[in-house]
Amino acid sequence: MFAGGGTGGHLYPAVAMAEELLKRHPGTGISFAGTEKGIEATEIPRLGYRLHTFKVSGFIRGKSPADMLRNAGVLAGFAGAVQKALALVRSEHPDVVVGTGGFVSAPLLLAAQLLGKKNLIQEQNAFPGMTTRLLSMRASEVHLSFPDSRRFLKRKNGVYVSGNPARSFSLTASGEAREKFGLDPELPTLLVFGGSRGARSINNAVKKWVTALEGKSNVIWQTGPLDIETISREFVSSENLWIGPYINDMGSAYSAADLVLCRAGASTVAELTNLGKPAILVPYPYATGNHQLFNAEALRKDGAAVLIGDSEINGARAKEVIFGLLEDSESRNGMAEACLKHGKPEAAKVLAERIVQLGKKG
Repeated sequence: MFAGGGTGGHLYPAVAMAEELLKRHPGTGISFAGTEKGIEATEIPRLGYRLHTFKVSGFIRGKSPADMLRNAGVLAGFAGAVQKALALVRSEHPDVVVGTGGFVSAPLLLAAQLLGKKNLIQEQNAFPGMTTRLLSMRASEVHLSFPDSRRFLKRKNGVYVSGNPARSFSLTASGEAREKFGLDPELPTLLVFGGSRGARSINNAVKKWVTALEGKSNVIWQTGPLDIETISREFVSSENLWIGPYINDMGSAYSAADLVLCRAGASTVAELTNLGKPAILVPYPYATGNHQLFNAEALRKDGAAVLIGDSEINGARAKEVIFGLLEDSESRNGMAEACLKHGKPEAAKVLAERIVQLGKKG
């Protein structure tokens, strides 16, 4: 039984593990627990898995009287969710409960621990979330995506760096991939995206200098759905520029790219490191616990990526760094080598096997 969701970053690693379990052990009984409002509410039924739902929400990060009152209600709701989770674990008898972080996973993980069930925590971010930090001590195993995450946990044994299960892509010839986007196959190519909804600060920065790259570099620019209308009024696709709200074929986009400009979400970082793609990371400044900054810092300190703050991406230095790297293949190659050292492309397989072994011990 998997518990996690709210966002795709918490849900899709669980889905990747579930799919790997079914590949290795067809007929394995798998279900998910989440909320009625998170991405899991639509995605899990669409993928054909059973979904058990709880009413649970995260704490408000504030100290005002209104925030404290709201958090009192959150605690009361959490207690009710734990009661429901205890009943669910008793009735379903899962061999292993897997939590992938976020407040959504907390009730089921805690219920499993209280009932003595084998349970595994998989943490995607360099800075572990509150659920991981609080419940890791009683977990059967804790699996991290970054070695640096160990320093945030009191527990030292039974902690592994297994990576973050991410989408798998097979890279193809860069020139052929660029031609799929209608671009010059010979020019270095920048891939820009800010997640499925886009990133306005990144989009605003790109608008300032994208025309200056014409004839020198290609740009594949995923704007997100919120900005595509305004950007399309100013720019049109050409032999050096592809613009769209969403990229369906990310495998070709990564294959075409020599450099990536993007956010530093855990899934994105896992994809970059698995593929060895040099990147300029612009952490989303409002992420819970500022975890994207920790993700980006883990790569920056080893020379695997450049970190530029969200408030700085519009500045002259950011443009200088981006233009410089597009012209400097030697620096990009060094970043790519460092990036690959962080990659864990076998993460889903490793975690699936650990789940199986825990199930046998149960």
